[in-house]
Amino acid sequence: MALIFADRADAGRKLADALAAMELDHPLIYALPRGGVPVAVEVAKALHAPLDLLLVRKIGAPRNPEVALGAIVEGASHEIVINENVKRLSGADDAYISKAVQDQRAELERRRSLYLGDRPRPDPKDRTVVVVDDGLATGATMKAALIGLKRSGPARIIVALPVAPKTALEEISNQADDIICLHPTTAFRGVGGFYKDFHQLTDAETVALLAQIPADKARPSHTRKTGTHKRQVAIPPLGLPGDLTVPPDPRGIVLFAHGSGSGRGSPRNRYVAEKLNGAGFATLLFDLLTPQEAQDRNNVFDIPLLADRVVEASIWITSEPDLEDLPLGLFGASTGAGAALVAAAELRGRISAVVSRGGRPDLAMDFLPQVTSPTMLVVGGLDYDVIDLNKRALASLTCESRMEIVPGAGHLFEEPGTLEQAVDHAAGWFRAYLRADVAPSRQQGPSPADVSTQSVFRTAAEPLPAISDPAFARAFDRFGSKRVVLLGEATHGTSEFYRARSAITRRLIEEHGFSIVAVEADWPDAAVVDRYVRHKQNRMMKPPPFSRFPTWMWRNVEFDAFTRYLHQYNGTKNAGGRVAFYGLDLYNLSASIAAVLAYLDRVDETAAAVARSRYACLSAWSHEPAAYGRAALSPGFSTCEEPVTQILIDLLRQQLDYSAKDGDRFFDAAQNARLVANAERYYRLMYYGSRLSWNLRDQHMFQTLCQILAHAGPDEKAVVWAHNSHIGDARYTDMGRARGELNIGQLCREKFGDSAALIGFGTASGTVAAASEWDAPMEIKDIRPPRPDSFEALCHDVGTERFLWDFKKEQAPEFLPLLKPQRLQRYIGVIYRPETERASHYSYASLPGQYDAFVWFDRTKAVTALPTLTNTAEDETYPFGL
Repeated sequence: MALIFADRADAGRKLADALAAMELDHPLIYALPRGGVPVAVEVAKALHAPLDLLLVRKIGAPRNPEVALGAIVEGASHEIVINENVKRLSGADDAYISKAVQDQRAELERRRSLYLGDRPRPDPKDRTVVVVDDGLATGATMKAALIGLKRSGPARIIVALPVAPKTALEEISNQADDIICLHPTTAFRGVGGFYKDFHQLTDAETVALLAQIPADKARPSHTRKTGTHKRQVAIPPLGLPGDLTVPPDPRGIVLFAHGSGSGRGSPRNRYVAEKLNGAGFATLLFDLLTPQEAQDRNNVFDIPLLADRVVEASIWITSEPDLEDLPLGLFGASTGAGAALVAAAELRGRISAVVSRGGRPDLAMDFLPQVTSPTMLVVGGLDYDVIDLNKRALASLTCESRMEIVPGAGHLFEEPGTLEQAVDHAAGWFRAYLRADVAPSRQQGPSPADVSTQSVFRTAAEPLPAISDPAFARAFDRFGSKRVVLLGEATHGTSEFYRARSAITRRLIEEHGFSIVAVEADWPDAAVVDRYVRHKQNRMMKPPPFSRFPTWMWRNVEFDAFTRYLHQYNGTKNAGGRVAFYGLDLYNLSASIAAVLAYLDRVDETAAAVARSRYACLSAWSHEPAAYGRAALSPGFSTCEEPVTQILIDLLRQQLDYSAKDGDRFFDAAQNARLVANAERYYRLMYYGSRLSWNLRDQHMFQTLCQILAHAGPDEKAVVWAHNSHIGDARYTDMGRARGELNIGQLCREKFGDSAALIGFGTASGTVAAASEWDAPMEIKDIRPPRPDSFEALCHDVGTERFLWDFKKEQAPEFLPLLKPQRLQRYIGVIYRPETERASHYSYASLPGQYDAFVWFDRTKAVTALPTLTNTAEDETYPFGL
């Protein structure tokens, strides 16, 4: 076996070259002593980074000290790692562990004092840390070190090794964000076999080496002046890990498709990504294969599989609040270039540009004529075979395309200066074609610090009492004559918004004759609530209502109290005078299919059989409808649009006959059929950009509201609960002005005119129930103080805990002109990311343009989520007693 490294310092210098290409932000280097110290010293020198030690001592099992019961890790803090299985099998009790920890801690303290003396210890919290050793054997010590280190809260952990067996790398893969190993091997006979000089370091050598690196200097602010944000993400449906970097005001986002078995840690792709970040582009590098898939070399060349992963990542980007409107480019290397081009052929107009570096576009030859995205092929001048393959591919492309040859570059662009030239070509291409739509110019409002302006705003603000005070709801009697009152919310997880809407709705029901409550929830789930509140026969729903993410949006204490009120209120009325409860949304496809079939089974078995055969088209996708939309992109895929639409048509043809048996049940079935038809279109459209799917969803909600009103009769009135982004008139926001989106508030104004009232809600600070990612657990998060250039800051400066602005009421003549110009407004949905709040949650809008009135709570708290089972003694008809 050929020796790879002259000595540990040589290995450190080579490792430093790979890490330098990653352009890490103020990294902290940790060495595992003693062998890892000379390697880490070279890394710290090259990266101009501070160096510290991670000291690990094994805790042996009782009577079998060679068996690792656990370990104690000493870094910035002491962390104890216990293997619970070994603890149980060995019979080690807490007293034994306490004594063993005490003994090993004394030895660790002796070593720390010897090696580090009074050297300051840097804090790894929220930092990028690089853990270095001279190699791995089994990986057990490194694994314990990483588990302990993670408890200190670093933002990112990178393991950097000169050599290791692949099995050991797999052992630690779940504990590190990135692993850089210069020589991963299957032919492993000990770390020393890869070094010419692998002598055992003395304590004196270790101390002398550490003295070469100064202690950590003052740490820069976590928020750099550049404002660049980095976060790790998981790409559904497999949770493939990715590294997302978003510079301030990005001009677009570039998705990387690596090839030849490399992962997101590829130094070359990381180098390219960092340079594109500097040019103003967000980047996403992710692993296209799971660790298990990567073990099969054939998957590296499975272009359809890799292209699927690129499409899934592209779809994920369109679902992210801070990314969905950015033009998207693909950057492919080697086989990843073929995958990127197949994905571009499927996504078509969603992809703004493609760049291939040293790629194999010929692997996508059958798809190249379908690519419409401008495509650049960058090839090394010495990569003769690949040049010929790229020329053939170029001839097959019918879109805007170009080939650039970098002189003196080989296939990997390792020659000095060649990778920089490739990056320059890529950046120029993306600058030319990743262009966002230019938002219309907006007039900025006056500074909220203006004393006279604030006086006008304070005078117009009507103070509101506590929500529990009857006077709070009485303040909204002015809207009692409307046909439709739409009540918003600035978040999907704020207690005050739910309780305020409940109080207002109760008043409108009891004093003004409103008989319909329609909410931003799925129709079949809301139907369970409707049967409960209207004292109808219960029909079990599986899975239970509101069990999809985000469960807390309707499974919360505040909404629970409102449904109990409706149940009690309706108990005093006859069947025809009871308040109805409906859902406007379209996500629960499987439940709606089940509801249609259950209805037809009851009234028309022949029609039920026909409907089953037609819905069979969707049956494989009903529990994962997004996958249906993905499949519909594939050439030759037969969509389900015609059969599911025909079911609705057949139902409506039989309306007179069916509704004569039970008008309400027919109405419910017909609406479920409409939901299935619209949801089928929605899940297909979501892959072509957020505007089309958003508009279809809000049009569905508006049409559902109109169907409800028509079914109830011309004199019935409705209250709508939905997010501010849905009930505020979109024409007075960037979503309408810049992105061409509409919403239910705009459509209600257009249809009902002055008979509709749009009421927004807002808050400055407090807590909110939200998740960090889609399908992630609910968290109670602190709401950041509002930006000074926002409506929230302006409202906060009014200095009143709760107030109402009525934009239709006669006010001081300067009030509306001062408030009308667009400012930033905050919109928090089921996902809240404070760290990217400007990009993720703020958008320009006009407050009095969107709403007829605005309700302000200066400080709010999160809703209280309900568990699945509310009360075991509750009658089964209660919607949450499941």
